[in-house]
Amino acid sequence: MKITSLRTYLVAPRWCFLRIDTDEGITGWGEPVIEGRAHTVAAAVDELADYLVGKDPLRIEDHWQVLTKGGFYRGGPVLSSAVAGIDQALWDISGKALGVPVWQLLGGNVRDRARVYSWIGGDRPTDVAEAAVERKEQGFTAIKMNASAQLRLIDTPEAVHGIVERVASTREAVGDDFDIAVDFHGRLTVPMARRVLPLLEPYLPFFVEEPLVPEMSDHIGDIVQSTSIPIATGERLYSRWDFKKVLGAGIAVAQPDLSHAGGISEVRRIAAMAEAYDVSLAPHCPLGPIALAACLQVGFATPNLLIQEQSLGIHYNTGSDLLDYLTDRSVFHYEDGHVALLTGTGLGIEVDEKAVERAAETGHRWRNPVWRRDDGSLAEW
Repeated sequence: MKITSLRTYLVAPRWCFLRIDTDEGITGWGEPVIEGRAHTVAAAVDELADYLVGKDPLRIEDHWQVLTKGGFYRGGPVLSSAVAGIDQALWDISGKALGVPVWQLLGGNVRDRARVYSWIGGDRPTDVAEAAVERKEQGFTAIKMNASAQLRLIDTPEAVHGIVERVASTREAVGDDFDIAVDFHGRLTVPMARRVLPLLEPYLPFFVEEPLVPEMSDHIGDIVQSTSIPIATGERLYSRWDFKKVLGAGIAVAQPDLSHAGGISEVRRIAAMAEAYDVSLAPHCPLGPIALAACLQVGFATPNLLIQEQSLGIHYNTGSDLLDYLTDRSVFHYEDGHVALLTGTGLGIEVDEKAVERAAETGHRWRNPVWRRDDGSLAEW
């Protein structure tokens, strides 16, 4: 079997899909994207296609090595995301060629279902609390919420109390049989993290996500030592080498993104590394159905999976949502806060090719917001 072509599709709301075709009629799908840089990643895929066309798609590891290390300049989010989508598609082809799900190729399933969480928004505490109750009524057992809007480098007591009030009101609304993850999107500085996180401890967050920007990973150990709350990070780390530092610093949850961190092949290795540090895996995935399927294939075969993010109903998905590009939407049926084992071959989903092609005719140019503080300086989004 030989690869005959690679084609990318930019589809709403902010995704990039990849189709790899073969001379035996087997097609694989991947999701190579950086949110806000989809065109750039698609261009990287096009450059990598020069090497792949004519090659055997089943030599996944060799292709991963060449695509990531065969060039003199390596690494970074663009190349890692391009490779990630290609890697997903090659695993999809391999599973389909052998008639098994990808998790079977990874050693078989270690669980029959995977826990999932939902994202909620809202700037005021009452908004977040009400949204959390709604998700609980829908059957979810965990949510992730935004902790704050933009923050000063060291912000006021009012801003600090606002963060605490959001979490407190949500905990009061949903009770103690429900998990609340708190995402800071790197908006805290080191001194703000030391001030804020101990104040959240009485509400027992599931974990606090990305309290610091990844450039400050040298200091994540200081934050771990300053609080009893489990610390999670990793959505902006792109390889096992990026994770070495934070795993040793004592984080509790590793969050590689399968569309950014080298795909199934690399995240599988990151998960194994994390297990050696007693760190759980919770892949980042506010993306589309192909990325989610890839995450779940890894999760079903990974002993230290904690929970899986998924984007159904997330505020980014206005106009197009997670299920819109699938022919069988039942594969992502959530029950009791879990999704059942995917049993289809390859990634376990059937992409609606006509829907993808229609959406690609319009495409998108999604960009993340640019936030500024009250003095006009740039703030972390």
